[in-house]
Amino acid sequence: MSQLLRYVALPILGGGLVGVAIVLWLRGAAPAANDGFADAVDRAAPAVVNIFSRKVVAAYRHPICRLARFRGLCEDSGRMRSSLGSGVMAREDGYILTNNHVIAGADDILVAFPNGRQAQAAVVGTDVETDLAVIKVAGDGFAAIERADSGALRVGDVVLAIGNPFNVGQTVSLGIVSAKGRYGIGASPWDDFIQTDAAVHPGNSGGPLVDSDGRMVGVNTLIYSPDGSAEGVGIGFAIPSELAFDVLDQIIANGRVERGWLGVDLAAGQGGLVVARVLPGTPASGAGIRPGDIILAINGEAATSMRSVVQRMRAIEPGAELTVRLRREGTELTVRAAAAVRPTARR
Repeated sequence: MSQLLRYVALPILGGGLVGVAIVLWLRGAAPAANDGFADAVDRAAPAVVNIFSRKVVAAYRHPICRLARFRGLCEDSGRMRSSLGSGVMAREDGYILTNNHVIAGADDILVAFPNGRQAQAAVVGTDVETDLAVIKVAGDGFAAIERADSGALRVGDVVLAIGNPFNVGQTVSLGIVSAKGRYGIGASPWDDFIQTDAAVHPGNSGGPLVDSDGRMVGVNTLIYSPDGSAEGVGIGFAIPSELAFDVLDQIIANGRVERGWLGVDLAAGQGGLVVARVLPGTPASGAGIRPGDIILAINGEAATSMRSVVQRMRAIEPGAELTVRLRREGTELTVRAAAAVRPTARR
């Protein structure tokens, strides 16, 4: 299914910034109040920004340029590639949360605010495994988004996606929470997406998904596209705000995200999760865990699935003690280890 998923940052060819306009698209029946969700939009929209990133890519050089006599005649410059995404002001002191794929490799990042102001931004840190990034603009007193508990969302709750699709300007679309806890779609080992039918298009990447009170519950990241194009079919995926703000806070504090790591490869077996491999020099190796052991629980929480273990390890900090209950050749035993820092993935 991974090839059917598309990030929703929009490559652009250049030109001026499109004037900001807020368009509210209501699909389905509107609530009884005359102003619909205008109060929620008024609360959230000032914190949503457009992000224009540019990077220099190598230009094609004709093979003749390799000859010494022609080198002076060949232009040795790259070409500029631009892309567009969205972001959300997470703190009043200029920290902006967005998707990593919006700004990855950028040589220049320009942030455009709803009031028309523009500012250069610098990368504070990125987390490729969750596809999140934090950038910062100079200044203070910015309108910041209000945080909500994404864990409290229920399927059927109304949500609004805010961003800059196709560079038309700030746009709001309405939908519901279609599902929670979507995983295994090939985006990240930490997949835990909120699925929504709110319209999400190229340019929406990094923008917020907010609840009916205008509080942020997710970061719009992916769309499902059956034909492999950039067009979605009403299935979008957002990173839950609980995870997004945890990444934000770690990056601001440390410049990076560190997660606990045991150092084993697991495989599903008839009796549970089987240790397929123990990496040398890891906490698992030091604790005496062996290939063939069956993991029953970590820190008292049952290891019922690969997903449960991944989600558990996501919350464990490096250095924290791990108590692992396992079964070996029919006998249950408990081992202890201190979590190491998980090696950082690269994309």
